[in-house]
Amino acid sequence: MPGNDIDVYLQPLIQELRELWYDVVQTLESSKNENFKMRAALMWTISNFPGLGNLSGWNTYTQFACPTCNFDTDSCRLKHSRKWCFMGNRRFLESGHRFRLQRVHFNGKIEQREPPIALSGSDILKQMEGINNSFEKVPESNAKGKRTRGKIIAEDGLKQWRKRSTFFDLPYWKSKLLRHNLDLMHIEKNVCENVIYTLLNDTEKSKDNLKARNDLRKMGIRNELWADENGSYRPALFTLLNTKKSGFKKDIFLQTLKNVKMPDGYASNISRCVDLKQQNLKSMKRHDFHILMQHLLPIAIRNVLLDKVTAVLIELSSFFRQLCAKSLSPLDLDRLQSRYFITMNHLEMLFSPTLFTIMVHLTCHLADEAKLGGPQQCQWMYPIERYLGHFKSYVRNMSQPEGSIAEGYLAEDALTFCSQYIEGIEIRFNRPRHVDNFPVDRGSANSSSIFPQVGNGLGAVTFELSPMEKRQAHLYVLLNCPQVMPFIT
Repeated sequence: MPGNDIDVYLQPLIQELRELWYDVVQTLESSKNENFKMRAALMWTISNFPGLGNLSGWNTYTQFACPTCNFDTDSCRLKHSRKWCFMGNRRFLESGHRFRLQRVHFNGKIEQREPPIALSGSDILKQMEGINNSFEKVPESNAKGKRTRGKIIAEDGLKQWRKRSTFFDLPYWKSKLLRHNLDLMHIEKNVCENVIYTLLNDTEKSKDNLKARNDLRKMGIRNELWADENGSYRPALFTLLNTKKSGFKKDIFLQTLKNVKMPDGYASNISRCVDLKQQNLKSMKRHDFHILMQHLLPIAIRNVLLDKVTAVLIELSSFFRQLCAKSLSPLDLDRLQSRYFITMNHLEMLFSPTLFTIMVHLTCHLADEAKLGGPQQCQWMYPIERYLGHFKSYVRNMSQPEGSIAEGYLAEDALTFCSQYIEGIEIRFNRPRHVDNFPVDRGSANSSSIFPQVGNGLGAVTFELSPMEKRQAHLYVLLNCPQVMPFIT
């Protein structure tokens, strides 16, 4: 993997982008049959968070991991968990908010700081002054044993800017407000994974464990959650227990996910990921976490957690659902962001500090980036991941993956082009879906232009509407169907 040396591979792209900006390209406009001078510019980059660090040069593994907060990132090193946590979300609240004066429920301090200010491209270039890019590979050592990566970093000292990004060679890059986009897909997946496995009290992935409880003691906050001398501790309010006294809440939660049924093409079969014997979730993909966070989590936790815990998690789910809307307005995003800052502080009051990784902190900046970049459908990595997965399917020779991808792409492109000139065969453009969801003949006696019959029934279960339900359905049709409006206006 190129890692920090990705700039070497990007040089041809940067050269072409400079040519498209300085040396205009004569392009044909087919509607007028005329040539015009075309310029092109790079809008932003889309990658996962480690990839963002490789592209921008910002070190995303230190206490200043947030590229937006820059050196004003609020972080705390947890002694027992041996990781950084990013909890200082009270600074995003209004200056007179009551949460700013509370100590015990947060990090034990009063918060008086202002929110961090996002730096411009010129400010970032000033920070990069004096950085010499070195893309030489370090020769591998013949010594056996553990890797010495940590020792090398300690000797060189902590360098937050590891290089000057090659994208600043573009004349317009320092003037852009959004350069390296935060990927909602990976952020949502990590946030949902932290929350779900903490609720289930998973032995490997839970953020609430003995080390987290010892960190609470070290910070001097929430003494009711401290572990005793024997290493035992009481369950938190958000922990789903599976005892008779608690009402087998974990089984109810998992059984709800097990019984869920989604429309075809909407999501994968999430019930396959539910293991009732092990009382856990396994083999979940990123889109599964997307559906779980935005749609299933509020339903599954409604009857198994306390109201104050449920309300906070529903607000978290609502934030991601509204942020993924197809249309966004700056006013709605301002309201969403201000409400989400309160939600984050409620999460700090409930969960352990280990939950607040850098991916959880990055959610505070998603609304600001949505104001600049528009709807998330243009910014997240779902289409890119699907495209990359399609390329990986071309690989047959594992020793030469690049050549396999190139040959497979050319072969598929040629076959697709030629198949469009052959009639009477099934190709990728006319083949039916894997289920028969095409509408039935609308000319039949049972068809309706308002309610067409689509799909096939799955069983013989029938029911009869009561007179009240029939009147409600009839009124709903009159008030919501455009075909009926000319007759009632």
